[in-house]
Amino acid sequence: MAGYTPMIQQYLTVKAEYQDAFLFFRLGDFYEMFFEDALNASQELEITLTSRDGGGEERIPMCGVPYHAVQGYIEQLIAKGYKVAICEQVEDPKLTKGMVKREVVQLITPGTIMEGRGLSDKENNYLASVTVFPDHTFGLAYSDLSTGESRVTLLSSQFEEVLNELAVLGAKEVVVATDFDGELQKKMRERDILAISFEDNDAVGDNFTHLLKDITQNKLKQASARLFNYLYRTQKRSLDHLQPISTYQIQQFMKIDYYSKRNLELTETIRSKGKKGSLLWLLDETMTAMGGRMLKQWIDRPLIDREEIERRQNMVEILLQHFFERQDLREKLKEVYDLERLAGRVAFGNVNARDLVQLKRSLQQVPLLKELMNGLGDEEAVETAEKLDPCEEVTDLLEQAIIDNPPLSLKEGNIIRDGYNEQLDQYRDASRNGKTWIAQLEREEKEKTGIKSLKIGYNRVFGYYIEVTRANLHLLEEGRYERKQTLANAERFITPELKEKESLILEAEEKCGELEYDLFATIRETVKEYIPRLQGLAKLVSALDVLQCFAQVSEDRHYVKPQFSEDRRVALKEGRHPVVEKVLNAQEYVPNDCFMDNEREVLLITGPNMSGKSTYMRQIALTAILAQIGCYVPATEAVLPIFDQVFTRIGAADDLISGQSTFMVEMLEANNAITFATQNSLILFDEIGRGTSTYDGMALAQAIIEYIHNRIGAKTLFSTHYHELTVLDQELAKLKNVHVSAIEHNGRVVFLHKIKEGPADKSYGIHVAKLAELPKELINRAAEILKELEEQPVEQTVKIVKEDEKQSEAQSIPEKPSILEETAQLSFFDEPKETKKQEPSAKEKKILEQIKTLDILDMTPIQAMNTLYELHKKLKS
Repeated sequence: MAGYTPMIQQYLTVKAEYQDAFLFFRLGDFYEMFFEDALNASQELEITLTSRDGGGEERIPMCGVPYHAVQGYIEQLIAKGYKVAICEQVEDPKLTKGMVKREVVQLITPGTIMEGRGLSDKENNYLASVTVFPDHTFGLAYSDLSTGESRVTLLSSQFEEVLNELAVLGAKEVVVATDFDGELQKKMRERDILAISFEDNDAVGDNFTHLLKDITQNKLKQASARLFNYLYRTQKRSLDHLQPISTYQIQQFMKIDYYSKRNLELTETIRSKGKKGSLLWLLDETMTAMGGRMLKQWIDRPLIDREEIERRQNMVEILLQHFFERQDLREKLKEVYDLERLAGRVAFGNVNARDLVQLKRSLQQVPLLKELMNGLGDEEAVETAEKLDPCEEVTDLLEQAIIDNPPLSLKEGNIIRDGYNEQLDQYRDASRNGKTWIAQLEREEKEKTGIKSLKIGYNRVFGYYIEVTRANLHLLEEGRYERKQTLANAERFITPELKEKESLILEAEEKCGELEYDLFATIRETVKEYIPRLQGLAKLVSALDVLQCFAQVSEDRHYVKPQFSEDRRVALKEGRHPVVEKVLNAQEYVPNDCFMDNEREVLLITGPNMSGKSTYMRQIALTAILAQIGCYVPATEAVLPIFDQVFTRIGAADDLISGQSTFMVEMLEANNAITFATQNSLILFDEIGRGTSTYDGMALAQAIIEYIHNRIGAKTLFSTHYHELTVLDQELAKLKNVHVSAIEHNGRVVFLHKIKEGPADKSYGIHVAKLAELPKELINRAAEILKELEEQPVEQTVKIVKEDEKQSEAQSIPEKPSILEETAQLSFFDEPKETKKQEPSAKEKKILEQIKTLDILDMTPIQAMNTLYELHKKLKS
């Protein structure tokens, strides 16, 4: 750093500790950036890049933003995944000789923002930490700094579990050790993690021991400590609002993996990545920001505890039965501000007077909420009312101390009510009456001197003065007026009386501002003591808000209360897809029944494209999720089991980032379901096998169906265009065929969107192409080809291999999925002339021998596909 000016040397010293962040270096009224930060920030923020002399041989790149507008620039950088270190003057320049000391007072990151547009009202902003243990298991801890909520769990050695949890949380930033595996970091970035940060200290510190009071297991302590060490190191201020970290297990909730959550569009749509069109969009009738966040948490983690589910349902039922009370409840909740984040701002020290007024108004609604709940006449509602803590001490304090409409800035004064503090009242009296005295003095001076144009004024440089025009100077009494300032056409004077009053007034105004700020800080510290009670109240109000939201939606959409079966029975009468029904609005939505029991585990769904197969499958899953979050469901009657997991494979999409094709994504998602599903799971497979050749696809589809039927026993909906598979109902006792009906009318297909028993009679693919308005010549040619194919001899079609044909009587092998036997390959072209049969080469013979040694029946579909791929590659090489 030799050769640079002292100020640039100071900048470089601070920057060395924050290499991964933009350093906002306070100089006067601006935050300045230099060197690489300036080059990058000028591009990201689209601000002017300049330069300055820093003492070196070349001018230093520089850019800056005004301090009063800095929040907007910080938000832009955070939204792009960057970090910003705020470096402030920590000494008074008036009291310092030489260079003013500067330090970073806060590091703002995507996971630690406390205010601004980057903090969505109805979404949590989670910072997570991931710790790898010697046995290759993982510890995951997370916290929302804006609300103080923190949780921790242990996960298996499957990193996919970690990725799924991070996806459920929507974590904006993940903290790991510096030696964390690079490939795993890459996988996290592929899941839209904005920032990865590093913290090697995983020891429990004295400053957060109280946050781990309920944690006994060392792994959980270590995982939590990494998170808290990072927070305390970067935020450099009071974090009194952080709640003691609680533990959870993913087995406590219905497991919905990343792919299934995306496919079912629970919280955002696949196409737009927006909320509109998702299940969250449909349900969100919450009246508070914190209720909106809790609703999203409930959707992300449906319950599997029947008692807890039914407790929620019962409260929804009570609120449904009391329409007028529910409407009053909604009106009262509308007046409740975000208690969680207000408490966080109090602890963080960035709360202002208007925030405290919002807190007071929110607390004033609590007695009214208690009265409403008591009036419902239900034991559980009364219990909820008793738990609602109005925090009267805080309400009274804020009512006595803070005026109703305070200014936004804490430095302007006029925050504290008259009568709250005697000393402040004296200062205010001196200031207000002093100004009255000034006005009275001006009248008296005019009468004494006879100068009608005489006036008393004030400016910051000279204070109070008496101004007299030059033409009237001879009228002034000699010796009484002391000259203070000379102007072109007037003179300014001061008298002993005015000087005395000036001292009193100015001192009162200055001390008044200082005292008001001190009083506000004391009030803030007092409110901070009530943070745990405020956070407890916030949780109860949030849950009440979500439950009234369920009641409101259930009434508006005509949902029914679901019953839960002990025998894994599904019985839905006139079920609907909740989101599609709302989007259709006034149009008629065609409801459908669904029945599954121990003799009906797998439904094989056939029918034309666009007929509603995928919608039907999704509505079953969404109905189960609605039931298990405690909401009513879209049907006229509903009986459901409690599912432990939901797996879906719906829709085709390449994963370009990972370099995986549609078919590979399809197989990975299928394998995920096959590997982890249990008898109590729900599996939705839509068109499995369509990403490869016809016979390969059918082979895999049949094998997967048989594997689920014989090995897993999960409730499964499997839609397909492979009509050849419909004969499986003859071999698989618990598989039943259903189809989405359609009819032909005047050469066009009409979709009835109705589920009926049995297989579809045809696919109507050409009719759908006609609806898409493909060229008429193309449609006619397709019809000709289809007719030729349908007239092919029977021996040129696919034969389903039966289990008893594959196994000899001597073998004692458990039931396994079969494969499809290709008897002949269909062709759109003329058959080639017969050629003389050639002997296989040595390489081909070797591969044939390998094939003979394979135990196909002992392979999973994925293993079979990988083996086939390897053999094919050897043949081609």
